[in-house]
Amino acid sequence: MADITRRLGWRHLRGAPTAHVRHHRGGKLLHDGPGLSFWFRALTAALSEVPVDDRELAMTFHARTSDFQDVTVQATVTYRISDPALAASRLDFSIDPDTGAWRGTPLEQLGTLLTETAQQHALDVLARTSLSAALVDGVAAVRERVAAGLATEPRLPATGIEVVAVRVVALRPEPEVERALRTPAREQIQQEADRATYERRAVAVERERTIAENELASQIELARREEQLVEQRGTNTRREAEEHAAADAVRAQAEAARSVRLADAEAARTVKLGEAEAARSVGLARAEAEGAQAVGAARAQAQAAWLQVHTDVDVAVLHALTASRLAENLPRIDSVTVSPDVLTGLLAKLGARDRT
Repeated sequence: MADITRRLGWRHLRGAPTAHVRHHRGGKLLHDGPGLSFWFRALTAALSEVPVDDRELAMTFHARTSDFQDVTVQATVTYRISDPALAASRLDFSIDPDTGAWRGTPLEQLGTLLTETAQQHALDVLARTSLSAALVDGVAAVRERVAAGLATEPRLPATGIEVVAVRVVALRPEPEVERALRTPAREQIQQEADRATYERRAVAVERERTIAENELASQIELARREEQLVEQRGTNTRREAEEHAAADAVRAQAEAARSVRLADAEAARTVKLGEAEAARSVGLARAEAEGAQAVGAARAQAQAAWLQVHTDVDVAVLHALTASRLAENLPRIDSVTVSPDVLTGLLAKLGARDRT
């Protein structure tokens, strides 16, 4: 939309670089071109603004295939106005001199023209195509047919319109039909997935079996090596025992020889010591015998003298001596209790002695 400002009864228009502006006054063309800027009087000016940039027109329409199935076509047409003067003469691109807005709806008219033309060619293609073929190759076929039909449509060049590109975004059947069509594909995909799962499980089982066989082979090899190790250890132990036995034999022989030598030396020394000890013992025994004989004779003489002395002594003296000796050998007596019977017997003995 053009930018229009007011100044003292005059109007100033400033156009965009993508807008082609035409200014007529009194039937004469005064300004014609994109991106213009000029002053004009609103009462005498006739203005039109034609966009010259590329524009996208999205369209959605329904079509029926040869097997009477409804499909939805989504497409986009890119176009531009290549001849603004021709387009302004065929469509109403006039603008209000006060606001700069279009008085009509020229772009909607262009959209209707392009949509109906593209829909006509798309319906012609899909009406001769089955639903399965349309879903497989319909997008390319519809795009090519619509592009060719718009290129050969006489109204478009006569209106100054150039089609730049045609794109078909999607071609879809009804939701129920689409779900029904997806079912075999889903089943096939599920079967493929199941088969892949089974194959993966089979491969996993095969790998597990290979791993188990490798582990078993490793265990067998390990057992064989352990057996070899046990045999080698036994051989080493036996060899070590033999060496120890040989060393012990040598040591025993040396010890026996040493013991024999020590025994011989000890025997010789014992013999010598025995002879000396025997001689000494004989001498000591002889001396002890002689001493014992002398001691015995002296004791006999003393005993005889002692007996002789006691033989000559009175009996009462002997009794007194015996009592004194007995008193010396008796333990200490703190008190003596004399019963009447003992005292009576003792007095009787003393009286008898006095009478004698």
